Amino acid sequence: MNTEAHAASTPPARIERKLAAILSADVKGYSRLMGEDEVATIRTLTAYQEAMTTFIQQHRGRVVDASGDNLLAEFASVVDAVQCAVEIQRELKTKNADLPAPQRMEFRIGINVGDVIVEGERIYGDGVNIAARLEGLAAAGGICISGIVYDQVETKLALGYEYLGEQTVKNIAKPVQVYRVQMEVGASTPTAPDKPSIAVLPFVNMSGDPEQEYFSDGITEDLITDLSKLSGLFVISRNSVFLYKGKAVKPEQIGKELGVRYVLEGSVRKAGTRVRITAQLVDATTSYHLWADRYDRDLQDIFAVQDEVTRKIVAALQVKLTEGEQQRMGHTPTNNLEAYEYFLRGLEFHAHRTQEANGQARQMFERAIALDPNFAAAYAWLGRTYVLDWFHRWSQDPQVLERALALAGQAIALNESLPGAYQTLGYVYMAKKQYDQAVVEAERAVGLDPNEADAALTLGEVLSCVGRSQEALEFVEKAMRLNPHYPASYVFALGQVYYLTGCYEEAITALQRVLARNPDHRAAHFFLAIIYAELGRQEEARAQLKQCGKLSPLTSSEPILERIPISDQALLNRWRDVLQAVWPQ
Repeated sequence: MNTEAHAASTPPARIERKLAAILSADVKGYSRLMGEDEVATIRTLTAYQEAMTTFIQQHRGRVVDASGDNLLAEFASVVDAVQCAVEIQRELKTKNADLPAPQRMEFRIGINVGDVIVEGERIYGDGVNIAARLEGLAAAGGICISGIVYDQVETKLALGYEYLGEQTVKNIAKPVQVYRVQMEVGASTPTAPDKPSIAVLPFVNMSGDPEQEYFSDGITEDLITDLSKLSGLFVISRNSVFLYKGKAVKPEQIGKELGVRYVLEGSVRKAGTRVRITAQLVDATTSYHLWADRYDRDLQDIFAVQDEVTRKIVAALQVKLTEGEQQRMGHTPTNNLEAYEYFLRGLEFHAHRTQEANGQARQMFERAIALDPNFAAAYAWLGRTYVLDWFHRWSQDPQVLERALALAGQAIALNESLPGAYQTLGYVYMAKKQYDQAVVEAERAVGLDPNEADAALTLGEVLSCVGRSQEALEFVEKAMRLNPHYPASYVFALGQVYYLTGCYEEAITALQRVLARNPDHRAAHFFLAIIYAELGRQEEARAQLKQCGKLSPLTSSEPILERIPISDQALLNRWRDVLQAVWPQ
């Protein structure tokens, strides 16, 4: 018998696949715990893994692997997987309360649903890998889930969810949508405020040219800006609505996720000197179309169209305008369309918040100003690029704040009702530690644009710097409500304010959330070090300071302390003392 021929005719072994919900968990800071006390750490780990196994079995799951501090489990039901994870974290939190702070063992959990390859008792594949990456994004004691998990559990469990955006994770080709599970009692999606509330979705570019995206995005941003200046409306910020760009999402879902009743959607087609804009206002609670219209106009009429859309929304929602709001409506930012297009391109680059994009945004704003020296908004946004340079240390120019200050001043000289210019001034004066003037400018920005989330955040930061922490908390929370899909900078501001109001544990949780999103956020590591040091958790404080040193070499706390705009010198001295006591040798 020809065994070779027989072997060649034998079909390859069939690979077994199945769909499963995968839970991946590990211990945050496991190496540190082992380095300090191996015996106690192994004892605690064994007890915690036994408790986790019991919960997994109770929720009809199976432990696939539990090596070292890692644990991998699979479930047939994604609801069971998330419920199990929540119960595990709540139980471990209770157990940790009985341990000294340095010995507490906190697990991070990631959950995904995906196709897996089955080989005996083991499972493999991208579904498993994504769960492991989600675990790495979770805060200590927290849970992160993928977008596909969120879609299946959103309405089935009494939990809240914070959208962390699309995250690029190691060895996975496409970005992954990530949500943080909010386990706090009563945590939920936002509720609509007691005034007409609206989200302006990114207008669809119908021009057939991807290069025209900046124009449709700019129209959207202008409409958001115009509406947000009206005190009788509640308007969701640009950052949150642009997360829905290119996605087919029903108005009902958007209304629920953002906590608004109305949604404006539309499209833009630009061809030569003509533009067609369609817009429709939808009641997200009923899907009823309150108003819809189409505008076929010359490009020169673009600002008139935006003003008409704004007025139609105001009328449809029966919004009462103040005298000042009535006067400001219909203001034309520039009569030079080429300058306007450069301005819109600048906004597009600015939204990326990278050093390279910031430089490109600056060039666009400078070109807009060259074409129209009276373009106030272009001066304001050009000043903002210098603020970013200072904040991220992208420039070594010692005059960078002075440049921002001068540009904001030029913007106000041209248009004294421009909120963004006052916001820039507030931030610059805060950085220069001119606190009284910072408060004045930040309050002016919020007064002119009550729905601008970044302005509310800036005012919150400024107030926290001058010891008005409780007021600061109100504005930081307002900013987070206006921008429900807020970036890590908002959570960092929340952590600072929690600390300044004496809520240390809440501050720790917030700062850990920052690091879950951005492990290289040096300021979050630094503030965690301060809090841990003040709580007597010296090893944890040292670990955070070591992370600061890895990100940027430090020989003392002075370079960072010098940049922190806090008016309370006694507080700065206290930080200096506690950090000196735990500074890594």
